[in-house]
Amino acid sequence: MTTTGPDQQDTLLELLNSTPLVDGAVLDLLADAEAARAWQRDHGGSGGREERRYLLQARDLLRDVVSGDRPATALAPLLADVTSHPRLSAAGVAWEIDVPAARRLAVTAVLAWSGLQETQPGRLRACANPECRLFLIDRSRTNQARWCSMAVCGNRMKARRHHQRTREATTG
Repeated sequence: MTTTGPDQQDTLLELLNSTPLVDGAVLDLLADAEAARAWQRDHGGSGGREERRYLLQARDLLRDVVSGDRPATALAPLLADVTSHPRLSAAGVAWEIDVPAARRLAVTAVLAWSGLQETQPGRLRACANPECRLFLIDRSRTNQARWCSMAVCGNRMKARRHHQRTREATTG
Protein backbone atom coordinates (compact mmCIF):
# COMPACT_ATOMS: atom_id res chain seq x y z
CA MET A 1 0.00 0.00 0.00
CA THR A 2 1.39 3.42 -0.91
CA THR A 3 0.56 6.80 0.60
CA THR A 4 -2.89 8.28 0.07
CA GLY A 5 -4.37 10.45 -2.67
CA PRO A 6 -7.72 11.82 -3.90
CA ASP A 7 -9.36 8.38 -4.12
CA GLN A 8 -8.56 7.73 -0.47
CA GLN A 9 -9.98 11.14 0.45
CA ASP A 10 -13.25 10.17 -1.24
CA THR A 11 -13.22 6.85 0.63
CA LEU A 12 -12.62 8.72 3.90
CA LEU A 13 -15.58 10.99 3.20
CA GLU A 14 -17.82 8.05 2.29
CA LEU A 15 -16.79 6.32 5.50
CA LEU A 16 -17.47 9.39 7.65
CA ASN A 17 -20.83 9.82 5.93
CA SER A 18 -21.95 6.22 6.44
CA THR A 19 -24.18 7.19 9.39
CA PRO A 20 -26.61 9.76 7.97
CA LEU A 21 -29.80 10.98 9.60
CA VAL A 22 -32.84 9.61 7.79
CA ASP A 23 -36.25 10.80 8.98
CA GLY A 24 -34.68 11.94 12.25
CA ALA A 25 -32.94 8.63 13.04
CA VAL A 26 -29.31 7.65 12.53
CA LEU A 27 -28.97 5.05 9.79
CA ASP A 28 -25.75 3.03 9.84
CA LEU A 29 -25.08 2.04 6.24
CA LEU A 30 -22.47 -0.46 7.43
CA ALA A 31 -24.61 -2.13 10.11
CA ASP A 32 -25.84 -4.82 7.74
CA ALA A 33 -23.06 -7.39 7.27
CA GLU A 34 -23.79 -7.89 3.55
CA ALA A 35 -23.93 -4.15 2.83
CA ALA A 36 -20.70 -3.63 4.78
CA ARG A 37 -19.02 -6.49 2.91
CA ALA A 38 -19.98 -4.90 -0.42
CA TRP A 39 -18.72 -1.48 0.75
CA GLN A 40 -15.42 -2.98 1.88
CA ARG A 41 -14.92 -4.80 -1.42
CA ASP A 42 -15.88 -1.70 -3.42
CA HIS A 43 -13.09 0.13 -1.60
CA GLY A 44 -10.43 -2.55 -2.09
CA GLY A 45 -10.99 -4.56 1.07
CA SER A 46 -11.56 -8.25 1.62
CA GLY A 47 -15.03 -7.89 3.13
CA GLY A 48 -13.94 -9.79 6.24
CA ARG A 49 -15.50 -9.46 9.67
CA GLU A 50 -12.29 -8.31 11.41
CA GLU A 51 -11.68 -5.75 8.66
CA ARG A 52 -15.20 -4.43 9.22
CA ARG A 53 -14.62 -4.18 12.98
CA TYR A 54 -11.51 -2.03 12.44
CA LEU A 55 -13.27 0.02 9.77
CA LEU A 56 -16.17 0.83 12.11
CA GLN A 57 -13.72 1.70 14.89
CA ALA A 58 -11.84 4.02 12.51
CA ARG A 59 -15.09 5.64 11.36
CA ASP A 60 -16.27 6.36 14.89
CA LEU A 61 -12.89 7.65 16.04
CA LEU A 62 -12.39 9.80 12.93
CA ARG A 63 -15.89 11.30 13.29
CA ASP A 64 -15.01 12.30 16.86
CA VAL A 65 -11.56 13.62 15.90
CA VAL A 66 -12.87 15.68 12.96
CA SER A 67 -15.70 17.03 15.15
CA GLY A 68 -13.21 17.99 17.87
CA ASP A 69 -14.70 15.59 20.43
CA ARG A 70 -11.48 13.54 20.75
CA PRO A 71 -7.80 14.29 20.23
CA ALA A 72 -5.97 12.85 17.23
CA THR A 73 -4.06 10.57 19.62
CA ALA A 74 -7.27 8.51 19.92
CA LEU A 75 -6.36 7.06 16.50
CA ALA A 76 -3.12 5.52 17.80
CA PRO A 77 -4.47 1.97 18.36
CA LEU A 78 -5.36 1.72 14.67
CA LEU A 79 -1.76 2.51 13.72
CA ALA A 80 -0.06 -0.01 16.02
CA ASP A 81 2.41 -2.21 14.11
CA VAL A 82 2.10 -0.08 10.96
CA THR A 83 5.44 0.70 9.31
CA SER A 84 6.52 2.55 6.20
CA HIS A 85 9.55 2.43 3.98
CA PRO A 86 10.64 4.40 0.92
CA ARG A 87 10.45 3.10 -2.64
CA LEU A 88 12.58 5.00 -5.13
CA SER A 89 11.60 5.41 -8.76
CA ALA A 90 12.26 7.82 -11.62
CA ALA A 91 9.30 9.85 -10.36
CA GLY A 92 10.81 10.26 -6.88
CA VAL A 93 10.19 8.72 -3.49
CA ALA A 94 6.94 6.97 -2.64
CA TRP A 95 6.27 5.68 0.86
CA GLU A 96 4.94 2.16 1.09
CA ILE A 97 2.92 1.28 4.13
CA ASP A 98 3.05 -2.17 5.71
CA VAL A 99 -0.12 -2.84 7.67
CA PRO A 100 -1.90 -5.94 8.91
CA ALA A 101 -4.45 -6.89 6.23
CA ALA A 102 -7.47 -6.57 8.52
CA ARG A 103 -6.56 -2.95 9.32
CA ARG A 104 -5.63 -1.80 5.81
CA LEU A 105 -8.91 0.03 5.07
CA ALA A 106 -8.99 1.59 8.54
CA VAL A 107 -5.36 2.74 8.25
CA THR A 108 -6.02 4.10 4.76
CA ALA A 109 -8.84 6.24 6.21
CA VAL A 110 -6.58 7.52 9.01
CA LEU A 111 -3.81 8.33 6.52
CA ALA A 112 -6.27 10.13 4.24
CA TRP A 113 -7.42 12.21 7.21
CA SER A 114 -3.79 12.95 8.12
CA GLY A 115 -2.98 13.90 4.53
CA LEU A 116 -5.89 16.33 4.46
CA GLN A 117 -4.79 17.82 7.78
CA GLU A 118 -1.33 18.37 6.39
CA THR A 119 -2.08 19.58 2.87
CA GLN A 120 -5.53 21.16 3.29
CA PRO A 121 -6.00 22.01 6.98
CA GLY A 122 -9.56 22.89 7.95
CA ARG A 123 -11.05 21.60 4.70
CA LEU A 124 -12.57 18.45 6.23
CA ARG A 125 -15.41 19.39 8.54
CA ALA A 126 -18.91 18.62 9.68
CA CYS A 127 -21.86 20.08 7.81
CA ALA A 128 -23.02 23.37 9.37
CA ASN A 129 -26.59 22.09 9.56
CA PRO A 130 -26.93 20.97 13.22
CA GLU A 131 -29.53 18.39 12.14
CA CYS A 132 -27.10 16.75 9.69
CA ARG A 133 -24.47 14.13 10.53
CA LEU A 134 -22.55 14.39 7.27
CA PHE A 135 -19.09 15.76 6.61
CA LEU A 136 -17.61 17.60 3.64
CA ILE A 137 -14.25 18.26 2.11
CA ASP A 138 -14.28 21.89 1.07
CA ARG A 139 -12.65 21.97 -2.34
CA SER A 140 -13.67 25.56 -3.08
CA ARG A 141 -11.01 28.18 -3.66
CA THR A 142 -12.30 30.37 -0.82
CA ASN A 143 -12.68 27.56 1.77
CA GLN A 144 -16.10 28.84 2.75
CA ALA A 145 -18.33 25.83 2.02
CA ARG A 146 -20.58 25.18 4.98
CA TRP A 147 -22.93 22.39 3.96
CA CYS A 148 -22.55 18.83 2.78
CA SER A 149 -25.00 19.69 0.01
CA MET A 150 -26.07 23.14 -1.08
CA ALA A 151 -29.23 21.64 -2.60
CA VAL A 152 -30.27 19.95 0.63
CA CYS A 153 -28.72 21.34 3.82
CA GLY A 154 -27.77 24.72 2.36
CA ASN A 155 -31.29 25.26 1.04
CA ARG A 156 -32.85 24.17 4.35
CA MET A 157 -30.66 26.46 6.42
CA LYS A 158 -31.24 29.44 4.14
CA ALA A 159 -35.00 28.80 4.16
CA ARG A 160 -34.99 28.64 7.98
CA ARG A 161 -33.08 31.91 8.25
CA HIS A 162 -35.47 33.56 5.78
CA HIS A 163 -38.48 32.26 7.70
CA GLN A 164 -36.99 33.48 10.99
CA ARG A 165 -36.22 36.96 9.57
CA THR A 166 -39.75 37.17 8.14
CA ARG A 167 -41.27 36.14 11.47
CA GLU A 168 -39.12 38.64 13.38
CA ALA A 169 -40.05 41.44 10.97
CA THR A 170 -43.79 40.81 11.43
CA THR A 171 -43.58 40.52 15.23
CA GLY A 172 -40.96 43.25 15.79
